[in-house]
Amino acid sequence: MLSIRKRSFSRERETLFAKLFFKRDRLTVMLRKEDLAKTVRIPINAIEARKLLTHMKTWKGTVRREWKARTNAHKQMMEKGDPFGYAEIYKGLSKLEEEGKLRAADRTHYNQSLNFLSEELANALGKSEDEVRVQLEEITGRMSQ
Repeated sequence: MLSIRKRSFSRERETLFAKLFFKRDRLTVMLRKEDLAKTVRIPINAIEARKLLTHMKTWKGTVRREWKARTNAHKQMMEKGDPFGYAEIYKGLSKLEEEGKLRAADRTHYNQSLNFLSEELANALGKSEDEVRVQLEEITGRMSQ
């Protein structure tokens, strides 16, 4: 969060707005302070990051075999913004990627989940995104590309 200030738009009385900067998208957004909690998720901390990595190591789930159902399920999980959902998508699609069976939508979800996880974990653990990617590849049993 960059700042919280009073602003007045369209003759509305002054309202507190939060100014947020999203590094990945190079995007600055202003939200009403009262909308902040229901709109923006607080990033995970180091303890939650370690729980997330443990979850990834132990998660034995699979992705749906039917591509349309899989794409819809992953889209819904991505929209929730839950790092644990990203982890499951990444790990599940890693298996398909190894088999060379990723469709275009799968590839998009695979890359998005990897990018979101890398950024979230790097910030929480004080590591670079490249270091986190190596760690994620080790968890999924993949070799660095």
